[in-house]
Amino acid sequence: MKKLYAKNELLFAIVFIVLYVAGSSVAAAGSEKIGIPDSLTFVFHAALSVILLVFLCKNKLTTTYGLCKTQIRSVHFLYYVPFAVLVSVNFWFGVGLQRSPLQSALQAGSMLCVGFLEEIIFRGLLFKAMAKDNVKAAVIVSSVTFGIGHIINLLNGAQLLPTLCQILYATAFGFLCVIVFHKGKTLLPCIISHSAVNTLSVFANEKTTDKQIILSSLALFVIAGAYALYLRKSLSETKDTI
Repeated sequence: MKKLYAKNELLFAIVFIVLYVAGSSVAAAGSEKIGIPDSLTFVFHAALSVILLVFLCKNKLTTTYGLCKTQIRSVHFLYYVPFAVLVSVNFWFGVGLQRSPLQSALQAGSMLCVGFLEEIIFRGLLFKAMAKDNVKAAVIVSSVTFGIGHIINLLNGAQLLPTLCQILYATAFGFLCVIVFHKGKTLLPCIISHSAVNTLSVFANEKTTDKQIILSSLALFVIAGAYALYLRKSLSETKDTI
């Protein structure tokens, strides 16, 4: 891993993206085959998270990839209130528990790891590698690939409309997180909010109408997009650090 990273950071990021996407699909299929949904998925996501975290710590790259506090005062991030609003989306239409306690725990654990993995891979590894040559291109690619990447959910049995809506707001959320990382030099707010959104989705009411799905997706798109544009401008102007 270290040799590949030292030789080509972009290739290293792409390898991790392919490993994450392909491994998640194989693990999901394997979980269904053995009759314990999300079991192998949780194991895979947890193992990959540990491997990636150990790699970053061992090579003293935690600060490089945003596993640190920002030096900018919270007031300039609006105290992260918009992130809290985004996290609350899972309970906008009620709470539900459609799975057994075991499956809920496995899925929640898997989703918790996914928040960490996707932020480090897409906002950390991919963005940092591309930003060395072109920051604007890096922002676009990091955001769009993260959003479009959710199309893989169709292969895992997800319905078309929710998936398309997920791609829409995931792209906006990806844009927000890459701005936070680029301007604030931290991924912690993004990892925490992303993991929270994913984990709480396990307990969301799944009996939602198409209209509710579309409206909530548009609301998330607007909130994340507006917050990202605000931070892009305000954090470029401020010199106020902790």
